[in-house]
Amino acid sequence: MNEASAAFLAKAERALDAAETLLREGHAEFASGRAYYAMFYAAEAMLAEAGEAFRKHSGVHAAFGRRFAQGGELDPKFHRWLLDAHDARLADDYGFESALTNEDVRTMLDRAAEFLGATRSWLAAWPS
Repeated sequence: MNEASAAFLAKAERALDAAETLLREGHAEFASGRAYYAMFYAAEAMLAEAGEAFRKHSGVHAAFGRRFAQGGELDPKFHRWLLDAHDARLADDYGFESALTNEDVRTMLDRAAEFLGATRSWLAAWPS
């Protein structure tokens, strides 16, 4: 695994840990943002390992979808989860009240954990 991929993966793991802590402490609307970033950094780790880098979230979203979902390397659900989590993060970051319940955020965290697991598996199988 290259240095950038390892750094993004470590950041993804810290983001998921922070999301778990925030949800446990009753801050669901902030936990949703960290769950999104866990998936986002994991996507960046995979793209970095494949030699790709982007400056905008939209670039990461599009490249991840093209390469991993449409390309058949991962279940397309991971791309959908990334996009859905992004939308939830925007709503919670910029809205006055969260539209998400604690259960919704728990689902996001579970999806982020599964996303990280898939990322770790993909990175372990990627030829170095």
